Amino acid sequence: MSDSILAAIIAATATLSASLLQLRFSIARELAARAQSPAGRKKSRAPFIVLFVMIAAAGVAGFSLSQWLMENERAAQGTVEHELRARVEEVTRTANQLGIARAEIEAGVLRKIGTDGIAVMTTVAPCHPAVVVSAPGTSAPTGVSSEPSAPATPACTETEATSITMCATIPNSATVTEVELYARPVDSDTPWSKSRLLPGMEATQARFAEKYVESPGVDPGTKQVCQGFSHWSAEHARVARMVVRYAL
Repeated sequence: MSDSILAAIIAATATLSASLLQLRFSIARELAARAQSPAGRKKSRAPFIVLFVMIAAAGVAGFSLSQWLMENERAAQGTVEHELRARVEEVTRTANQLGIARAEIEAGVLRKIGTDGIAVMTTVAPCHPAVVVSAPGTSAPTGVSSEPSAPATPACTETEATSITMCATIPNSATVTEVELYARPVDSDTPWSKSRLLPGMEATQARFAEKYVESPGVDPGTKQVCQGFSHWSAEHARVARMVVRYAL
């Protein structure tokens, strides 16, 4: 039971109690007057009627007061609920706006990354060709010295090349606009701008594949752009670099 209804009940009970006390006192006085005088028995019953009306009025007033308090309480609850709904709608709008702003920011960052390009680099070790050993007991040809000489560095062929695959991860909805390929010796200071290679072109015992390949990415909403690279130099290692640019 709410405080307003309890207060209305207390007020109605107090009014009714006061009316009952007044009725008791009036009845006592009336009985005393009739006992003293026979003529008093014929007095009008107007006080009883008035007292009954007062009791009825007190009951109606208490009921009306309780109804009024209940209506006020309902109105207050309705106001609070309306304010709460308004706050929830405001919070929801704010969350939606923040979500839209975040999506726009993320899209802007991804577009900037796509314009600048995603760079992938790797170092490829020198090639290790198969060594040909002369059979024991073989004599040197006539006129050729049998004394040992300094062994020359064996060379690799392209079939013995070390092959790797370089991959860059981009958004799944992105469209590849350009793939730049670079390669230079690991100890070289040549700028990357002067070390660019074309797909399928051989340059100093190195070659990139003719085409890149797109494949599904590891993370949801992404894909990979992969390019093959072959290196068959036995003298030095090589650094390969790939830059992938895309548009959203």
